[in-house]
Formats: sequence, C-alpha cells, structure tokens
Amino acid sequence: MRKKIVAGNWKMNLDYNEGVSLFSEIVNMVKDERKGDQIAIICSPFIHLNSLAKLGGNDVKIGAQNISDKESGAYTGETSAKMVKSVGAEYVILGHSERRQYFAESDALLAEKTKIALANGLTPIFCIGETLDERNNGSYYEVLKKQLVEGLFSLTEEDFKKIVIAYEPVWAIGTGLTASPEQAQDIHAFIRSEIEANYGFNIADDTTILYGGSCNPGNAASLFAQKDIDGGLIGGASLKSRDFTDIIKALNS
Repeated sequence: MRKKIVAGNWKMNLDYNEGVSLFSEIVNMVKDERKGDQIAIICSPFIHLNSLAKLGGNDVKIGAQNISDKESGAYTGETSAKMVKSVGAEYVILGHSERRQYFAESDALLAEKTKIALANGLTPIFCIGETLDERNNGSYYEVLKKQLVEGLFSLTEEDFKKIVIAYEPVWAIGTGLTASPEQAQDIHAFIRSEIEANYGFNIADDTTILYGGSCNPGNAASLFAQKDIDGGLIGGASLKSRDFTDIIKALNS
C-alpha cells in the first residue's frame, strides 16, 4: 500500500531558534491529528536537522532539502548524504524546481544524487514539474516523462520502490495559482502510468505521488480526494503550524 505523506519544505527560511520553536509547535499539534499510517515530514535547512530530529520522535520525520552529488572530499560548502543521515534525517528533497532553475541541476545530476541518497539510507522525495510555457504549449507530458526517464528510471525495481515522487507545477509555486484537482489528478495518473510501463502495475500502484504547488488548508482536501494524489509537498503553509496541521487533517477528510 502506498504511504500517505504531508511533507513541509521550509526552503531558506527561519533562523535556528525560530525553526526549533515552530517545529515544537508542529510536533505538539500533529500528535493529535496524524493517523497511525500517515507520515508527516519537515524538510528544513541543514542548521536545524540535528535538533529537529531529536524533537520529532515518531510524530514528525525529518528531511533535508538537498545533498551533494559527491560522497566526500574537497568540495567546500557541500553537505553529503552521509552527513545528513548521521544527524537523524530520513528524507531528502531532490530535483525541486528552484534547484533545477537557480542552480542548473540536470536530470543526470539528480540521478546521481538519487543513487547516493539511497545508498546512504535516505528516502528521496523526487520532484518533477513543468513551467507555465510548457503547460501552455502542450509539451508538459514530454517534459515530465523526460524527467522521470533520465532522473529515476535507471533505478532497479528494489531501489525505485523506495522513491517518493512529488509533482510540482512550476507555474503554481509561490504564485498563488494552483492546479485544479482535475488537472493535478490527470498528471498524477500520467506519472503512475509511466511508472507502470517501466516497472509494472504493482510498483506503480504502491508508489506515493505528492502534489506540490501552492497546496494550502483551503484546497488540500479537494486535492487529496483524487485517486492518485497521496498527499502534498508543502511550501509556504509549512511555515505556519496551524496551516500545516490543517493540511495533515485534510488527509482524513
């Protein structure tokens, strides 16, 4: 059975004390709302990971927002998968549109990062998505398929089964725009069909696919009600404990 997940992405926000304070609020609130088979995750800046892992317990898991594509060595400013794992993180976001756009991360690079994450016991939350131009010119299916093929489909079946996919329409991130539930479901079903074509029905049916495009307490329930949407990758709303908890509650509606 595929997992139901709500993962928060704090991006480059919150100093150390602010992060610990917000996370403590989230943990206390999520305890009362999360069902036993649901997973809540906060993906924070590196400076928070160790402290948050100690506070989260079984109620809120911890993830990083990036890792290096190198295992170790003379790479000043980089943080390895082994380092991230060593402080208690279990997940890592890879391929977020901001990393692709601002840091020119290619599908080939992300494929390497994915393999390194898996080798170090981290679960990748692998992001794919199309820009507004790609949505408008009708090329978005081809764009998404390329990101899947080049970023993930070289994995073995055993490794692919460990992946969480997040569909993030780039045109809906931080813009206030949101894909309609029908638009989101169409893409999630397409992603699942591509997985089935490469790995078979059982693996496709078990793969968790999250929606990540301006998901908030007002639209979460209608998005999560769709057959192929298994939760959300949450940006701005994860910076407010009440909003993040209300999105988790939407998994139960």
